[in-house]
Amino acid sequence: MNEELEHKSEEVTWDVDGIKVYATITHPAGMRRHPAIVFVAGSGPTDRDWCSPLLPGTNGSARLLANALTEKGFVTLRYDKRAAGPHVRENLQRLVGKMSMQGHLDELVGAVTTLVSVPDVDASRLFVLTSSEGAIHALNYQTRTTSRLFKGLVLTGAPGRPIGLVARDQVLAQVMSLADGDEIMKRYDACIAAFVAGKPMVPDPSLPVGIKTLLASLVVPTNLPFARELWLKNPALLVSRVSEPMLVLIGKKDIQTDWRADGDALQKATAKNGNATFVFPENADHVLKYEPRPREKLVAAEVAARYNAEDRVLDSDALSVITDWLVARFQ
Repeated sequence: MNEELEHKSEEVTWDVDGIKVYATITHPAGMRRHPAIVFVAGSGPTDRDWCSPLLPGTNGSARLLANALTEKGFVTLRYDKRAAGPHVRENLQRLVGKMSMQGHLDELVGAVTTLVSVPDVDASRLFVLTSSEGAIHALNYQTRTTSRLFKGLVLTGAPGRPIGLVARDQVLAQVMSLADGDEIMKRYDACIAAFVAGKPMVPDPSLPVGIKTLLASLVVPTNLPFARELWLKNPALLVSRVSEPMLVLIGKKDIQTDWRADGDALQKATAKNGNATFVFPENADHVLKYEPRPREKLVAAEVAARYNAEDRVLDSDALSVITDWLVARFQ
């Protein structure tokens, strides 16, 4: 079925520090006011559709989710961070020294302000749906802004531990089977210690290419001071300060966020509030696509390369949980 026959979409923009942020809004059919959802993408150059130039394919999960939720009666807004999407090249030089947690917060504030000004949006029923690192920015918004406009938060693939610890686990998984794995980790840890302390980081030339690429990305001028701020941010501490209802969804086929380690950290952080629902779909991967293969058969690089392949579909269990939870909040 042609999605354009079911709902309409429009392109909108707003400014952050003189740089335009580009977004897509989808509208359900009908003239009444609808509940609304802001989408917040994950790390790096991930765009509004949750696609990345670092990975092949354009079948982004955010676009699929937005279409599905619009059909359920939600207005949705998904945006390109200033360091993502088709305008990234023209923005990079202007972002040097301006990439920060505050910058990401300002982008999200602009998204909220834009969405609640739309005539068919009921601002009293505003939600946020995040992917991976996006959870940190949504939690930062909800705990730092006085408006706290989100009436509910859907956090998918959300880290529960500091990003630095999550990244270390991912690196360890790549090298643990190598004969010199322990030595590689010592050299990696030494580089990270220097990075956190704000000292020069000089990666050993013998480190695997992938690890050297990761380390180099942390100190690229356009990534600072954000990379260092993010590395130390504790999602569990942020989530413990949120009183609004939350749905935390981490797939058991997620090879980037660990549903046990990160899920446990978030569950402990929200235990006293009693405001969070946790679901761990059996076959959902990091971007909520259906993954039929056993977890132990998944290879990180190969899985990521197929996140946005044209034949991938959203995991039906994950989609149902998200849809049902959101619909229940506004009835």
